[in-house]
Amino acid sequence: METVLIVDDEKNYPLILSAVLEEEGFETLTANSSHEALEILKNSDVDLVLTDMKMPSMDGIELLENVKVKDPQLPVIMMTAYGTVEKAVEAMQKGAYNYILKPFDNESLIIYVNKAIAMYQVVKENRHLRNAVESQYSFGNIIGKSKIMQDVFDTIRKVAPASATVLIEGESGTGKELVAKSIHFNSPRHDKPFVAVNCSAFAENLLESELFGHEKGAFTGAAAMKKGRFELADGGTLFLDEIGELSQNLQVKLLRVLQEKSFERVGGVKQISVDIRIIAATNKELKEEVSQGRFREDLFYRLNVLPIVLPTLRKRLEDIYLLVNHFIKKYADERRSDIPVKNIDQAVEHLFYDYSWPGNVRELENVIERAVILCPGEIIRVSDLPKNFKDNVYNTLHLDGIPANAKLSRTLAMVEQKMIERALKMTGNIQAHAAQLLGITKSGLNQKIKRYKLSFKD
Repeated sequence: METVLIVDDEKNYPLILSAVLEEEGFETLTANSSHEALEILKNSDVDLVLTDMKMPSMDGIELLENVKVKDPQLPVIMMTAYGTVEKAVEAMQKGAYNYILKPFDNESLIIYVNKAIAMYQVVKENRHLRNAVESQYSFGNIIGKSKIMQDVFDTIRKVAPASATVLIEGESGTGKELVAKSIHFNSPRHDKPFVAVNCSAFAENLLESELFGHEKGAFTGAAAMKKGRFELADGGTLFLDEIGELSQNLQVKLLRVLQEKSFERVGGVKQISVDIRIIAATNKELKEEVSQGRFREDLFYRLNVLPIVLPTLRKRLEDIYLLVNHFIKKYADERRSDIPVKNIDQAVEHLFYDYSWPGNVRELENVIERAVILCPGEIIRVSDLPKNFKDNVYNTLHLDGIPANAKLSRTLAMVEQKMIERALKMTGNIQAHAAQLLGITKSGLNQKIKRYKLSFKD
C-alpha cells in the first residue's frame, strides 16, 4: 500500500485529506510543519509528499528542496491558493511533480495523487529491477519475472542435467537459441562444444553436407574432406534451429542418427559415432506438421522427449519493463554521448504495452537498441523511437478491426472493459494499483468493475 505524507500548518486540514486518501486505499502520514515532515521522511518510506505552499519557518519550496536532496525522484505536489501560483510555478521548475489550486474537489486531488504515485512506482520498480536483473529474474541471458517465464526457468533447470533430446517451440524472436545455450551451459557438457545450425538457411544438398560433412570428391567442388556439425559437436550439444524446415529425406537421416548414434559423411562409407545431445527448435507447431504429413511422426516423438514451449511477448507483458531496462544497459556503451540513457517515459511505456510485438523479444531489443543510439537525453521518448516501429504501432491501433456499423457507445464500453481487465491483470487484480495505472480513482474503478461484473481483490 502506497504512503502519502500530508504537510499543512492548518491542523485540521491534514486530517481531512488523510480521511479522503485512506478511503481510496492509501496510507497517510501527517505533519503540521516542514521540519516535522523532514523528520518523518528520515524514518519512513513515503511515495508522495502533498504539501501546502505557504507555511511559517520553512515554506513548501524549501521543503521541496530538502526532499529532492533525500530522493530526487520522490514526487511532491504543492497545494496553493490563487495568490501564490507564481511560487507554485517556481516549485515546478525546482522539481515539484505538479501543483493543485485551493480550494479543490476531492476527485481532482485523487487523480493528481494517483498519477504522481504511478510515476514513482515506475521509478522504484526500475531501481529494483536494476538490482534484480542479474539474480532472480534472469537465467543466463534470458530475462523474465512473469510466472510463465519463471516456469520456463524451472524447466531449464530440470532438463539441463539430463542427456535426452529437447524440443523448444515458440514464435520467431522468443529466444529459443538463448534457451538452448542455457540448457547446454548448465549441463555436464558445459565445457564441450555448443554447435548451432539453422536448418532453414541452407538448400537441402548443402544442409546434408553441413550436418554430416563430406568426403573429398563427394560432389563437384568437394576438394577436401570436411567434418560436419555432428562431428564438431562431439561430446557437447548440437542445436538444430528451425527443425521444421527439414526435407523428408533429411528427416529420415536425422532419425537414423538419433536411433543409432552414428552416421556417414556424404560420399563416405565409414560409420562415425558421436556422443552429442540434440536440442531442436521450431517456430512451427510440429504436431500440426505431423498431422499434415509434412513432418515424420516417429522423428517428432524422438525429438519431443523434453518439450519446452516459449511464450510470446504478448503473453508476458509484465516482463516488458524488465526487458527494456536490460536492453538499455546492454546498448549504453554503443551510445556516443556523455548523457547516459536511463529510462523510457510513460508515453513510450504505454505504446509498448499496447503493441502486439509480432517480432517478440527480438523486435523489442531492436527498437531499444536504435532508440538508445538516437535518444538525445536520459529518457527515451516517442520521438526517439524508429519510424517503422511507430508506423507498426499506429497501424495496430487503428480502426481496421472495428466494423463500419459499430455503435460508438458499445465500442467504447468494450475498449474500456478490456483496459480495465488488462490493468487488473498487470497489477495482480489489486484494485487500488489498477486505478493508479488507469489514472482514475479507486471508487471510479469500483463502479466500472461492478458495471462490467469483473472480479478483483484488495
